[in-house]
Amino acid sequence: MISDWPQATRDLSAMLRDLRGGAASDAMKNFSALAQTATKAGALDAKTKELIALAIGVAIRCDDCIAFHAKAAAQLGATREEVEETLSMAIYMGAGPSVMYSSHALQAFNQFSEAKAD
Repeated sequence: MISDWPQATRDLSAMLRDLRGGAASDAMKNFSALAQTATKAGALDAKTKELIALAIGVAIRCDDCIAFHAKAAAQLGATREEVEETLSMAIYMGAGPSVMYSSHALQAFNQFSEAKAD
């Protein structure tokens, strides 16, 4: 389990930069374009989309997804209450394992919110 979520995103970002520069560069460019298109504000604002992504990260048990989407939610001004309601939906959809991963997501969001306040 990740205990320092901000450090995890820094480490993961470095690894992803390596992936972008190698044989997977075309796939990574296409994935980046997909991410930009999917997260762009439309009928749903960017914050809502990040909260959805956070819930999906919890439901599919992806710590790395939780790290990046908790960070984005904090940066976009999500409140703890919004994150908690998002996590309740993830728990509802993902049952017991989502309860455990919700604790990870809340810890990650708290760390990013604290870092934002500094």
